[in-house]
Amino acid sequence: MTEKTATVHWQGQGKQGQGQISTETSALKAYPYGFGSRFEDDRRGTNPEELLGAAHAACFTMAFSFACDKAGFATELVDTQASVRLVAQGEGFAIDRIALRLSAVVPGMDEAQFQEIAEAAKQGCPLC
Repeated sequence: MTEKTATVHWQGQGKQGQGQISTETSALKAYPYGFGSRFEDDRRGTNPEELLGAAHAACFTMAFSFACDKAGFATELVDTQASVRLVAQGEGFAIDRIALRLSAVVPGMDEAQFQEIAEAAKQGCPLC
């Protein structure tokens, strides 16, 4: 079907090390990340959790729009926020929750249809 790639380059040890993330489309090109942008409040870089959240939200949003099309509804706009929670677990860490909040403008759709289509989109999204 399709295969996408991303690469990471890391230099240095542990907390002092710095990484750079690149994607094949160059949407990210040597974008920085490290301990500070993952566990502290350093806004000069990204982190795996925010990238996972962005990917999850993007996938679900697209699946919702496609599911609306299939049901005969045209989406005007769809906004999705992903919250990814990283927690300490034993000696390491785990993602124990990814919460998605979707809001959309879909003319002619009532709440019950919205919920039904959102659930179908969840089933149709490979990242959900």
